Amino acid sequence: VGVVASGNLEVLVERVLPEQDCVVEIATAAHGFGEVWAAVVADFVERYSPGGLRLSINDGGARPDTVALRLAQGVRTIEEDRV
Repeated sequence: VGVVASGNLEVLVERVLPEQDCVVEIATAAHGFGEVWAAVVADFVERYSPGGLRLSINDGGARPDTVALRLAQGVRTIEEDRV
């Protein structure tokens, strides 16, 4: 549920976990950017409290601001489907 893709990036969002859990899986060919990914994900979790979600990120070289935007759009999409 909730696929947002563009900008060399695909984000899949699934509401399949207990409300207190969140899992972010990142598939990328770009190596050496672990600290950047950690910062983007930490900021996202702080802003959106995405409990209950599994997020799968398939990266093709997207910029961090694009990743943050797509994560926010994915959460917004799945929340709209919940209403």
